[in-house]
Amino acid sequence: MKRRKFIQASTLLGGGAMLGDISMAMASTYSSPTTDLHNLPWYNKTMRWAQLAFVESDPGNYDPDFWLAYFKRIHADGALLSAGGVVAFYPTQIPLHHRSDWLGDEDTLGYLMEGCRKLGMTVILRTDPHAARQEVVDAHPDWIAVTDEGEKRQHWANPELYVTCALGPYNFEFMTQVHNEIMEKYRPEAIFSNRWAGHGTCYCEHCQRNFREFSGLDLPTTNDRLDPVVQAYNSWRVERLRELWFLWDEQIRAKKPEARYIPNGFPDKLMTGEHSDFFFADQQARRGVIPPWSNGKHAKELRATMGMKTQVGIFSVGLEEQYRWKDSVQSDAEISIWVAEGTANGILPCFVKFGGVIFDKRWMDGVAGLYQRYHKMEKYLKNTAPIARVGMVYSEQTMRKYGGEPWQQNIQDHALGMYHALVEDRMPFEMVNDRLLDEKHLEPFKLLILPNIAALSDAQCQQLEQFVKKGGSIIATFETSLYDEEGNKREELGLSELLGVAVEGSVEGPMQNSYLRLQAEENNAYHPVLEGLEDANRIINAIHRLKVQPKENFPNPVTLIPTYPDLPMEDVYPRVAETDIRELYVRQVGEGRVAYFPGDLDRTFWQIMSLDHGKLLRNTIRWALGEEPVVRVKGTGLLDTTVWRQEDSMTVHLVNLTNPMMMKGPMRELIPLGEQNVSIQLPNGKKPKNIKLLVSGKTVNYKENGDRISLIVPSILDHEVVGVDFV
Repeated sequence: MKRRKFIQASTLLGGGAMLGDISMAMASTYSSPTTDLHNLPWYNKTMRWAQLAFVESDPGNYDPDFWLAYFKRIHADGALLSAGGVVAFYPTQIPLHHRSDWLGDEDTLGYLMEGCRKLGMTVILRTDPHAARQEVVDAHPDWIAVTDEGEKRQHWANPELYVTCALGPYNFEFMTQVHNEIMEKYRPEAIFSNRWAGHGTCYCEHCQRNFREFSGLDLPTTNDRLDPVVQAYNSWRVERLRELWFLWDEQIRAKKPEARYIPNGFPDKLMTGEHSDFFFADQQARRGVIPPWSNGKHAKELRATMGMKTQVGIFSVGLEEQYRWKDSVQSDAEISIWVAEGTANGILPCFVKFGGVIFDKRWMDGVAGLYQRYHKMEKYLKNTAPIARVGMVYSEQTMRKYGGEPWQQNIQDHALGMYHALVEDRMPFEMVNDRLLDEKHLEPFKLLILPNIAALSDAQCQQLEQFVKKGGSIIATFETSLYDEEGNKREELGLSELLGVAVEGSVEGPMQNSYLRLQAEENNAYHPVLEGLEDANRIINAIHRLKVQPKENFPNPVTLIPTYPDLPMEDVYPRVAETDIRELYVRQVGEGRVAYFPGDLDRTFWQIMSLDHGKLLRNTIRWALGEEPVVRVKGTGLLDTTVWRQEDSMTVHLVNLTNPMMMKGPMRELIPLGEQNVSIQLPNGKKPKNIKLLVSGKTVNYKENGDRISLIVPSILDHEVVGVDFV
């Protein structure tokens, strides 16, 4: 292929007005004041991103004008371009910074950057510091990661390369030079680093010395996350990475004050939220048995700590499976649902293409259609706050400190089961970080759900008790609060008084052939948690249960039928037909409501997907909420529902997840849903001016009833957005 003439980097100096330092304090609530959009910093204005992850052979072989034309066609206003690290795609002057062997004396990066600037695009440059060549090993052997056997670690995918130590001088010294050179030459809005945080424990001389100074210990020799040395190592690693992040950010801001360093995947979401103005959520596609809503779940977890700071969701146009087919292409249906889930949950789209030379163009029209769609509705995607009264708590603390017993495996399944139950119920909800349970962060919510949030401090328990005292409601499951923040088991639940139960024994299970007995109350009326289950005298039980006893009188809509033999067939009958042992404790506490499942019903629901478990969870959520949801959607199919405020409008996103491939992709086609009846509660004092279906482009008729409006969405293919403009 004919080599292209590129401009030199020296023509690219400049980069915009100096906006000054932006406060990194985390927003305490989701509310946002009216903002002058013209004076927003770059990270709050760019809406549609494109990433080209170059390969070494791209310079001189790919056509940058082809990509610039595509960026213009799809209305991309941000670009993420590979610059340096393992390969330099520009004429670097730093020794040992390997220039692409195809680069020659040209500046492919500079040419593409100038084209992006002419299109008015924000430009972020990408580095990858995780691998190095033999010449680096020869010059600085201490820069390379070392195995527990004392060997230099060769790269697992390319034996010609070595894995660098992320926590030593390669990053702190060498990559700092690289970042400074990139900033001086190109003045991008930010530098984003991929694979910057290391790959497993490194036993190099620097890590051995630094960890010993931090902890007084030798590096761990096990991967057991509950081992005290491993936990000390993880604490040191987080602190060391924070130090590296701050170093690079400080150096970058010294060159350009409004610029930022963006770490890919910092290992602590709370710290991410505290110190990020802008973040790339790098969950690129589904793999294995992962539902599409996991893209939205990741966004909600980050938003729980970031507030309304900007998130961008990187999505791959190819498969994301263990065999790493990086030049593959997914179906349009799969891509559109993944992107719709991200957009509906508040993250901005960023496609990533590996390699500038295209072997398969089938994805390009589909992505162009999505970007053109979101460009048309851009006004309605500039969200100021989510509108949700339900918050589901997630806990990095529990993930790190809890476990070890047989019944404590697959602990993430508790959250997955509860999340799916909420999606099936079409309930708008947000995620809540368990280290942010103060009054300001909980102010938007009426109901908090704790899916086996086992490790809670006394202070966290007190915050939850205070939430209920002020009229909030709580749902908890299994071993929630049985352990303190360090993973030490309590004699009693930390939330014992709030839940109204006391621990009676250890965990029972796995319980084969055990059931839940469902029964009416004394007046023959069924508790609301049993709605739709009135004809079911019993349903299957959870797999494990914590033995507890009530501290006061409770209704008993759900009680235990203990395990009985499942073979031989002649012996399959209950030895105890009924008990008064409750498997769901529900009660009113002041103006709030409290529900507690002593079993792992949420995890069992995820693993078994019993329809009855889903109904019982959803009914309990509705009962505990005790008020009409912000949005009610009635119709067939599976929909993820989210609700947002903008400055002069609100939106309801409806993502159609109804597909036989919903739990294992890729989707082959989109299956449209029919008519959906939508009821929306308006914010206080707001009146609708007009209502549009932003994807189909239709204006709809609606009815007003007090502070609610109702309308019909005729059909949904992948994603529909109800846009409500206010008077």
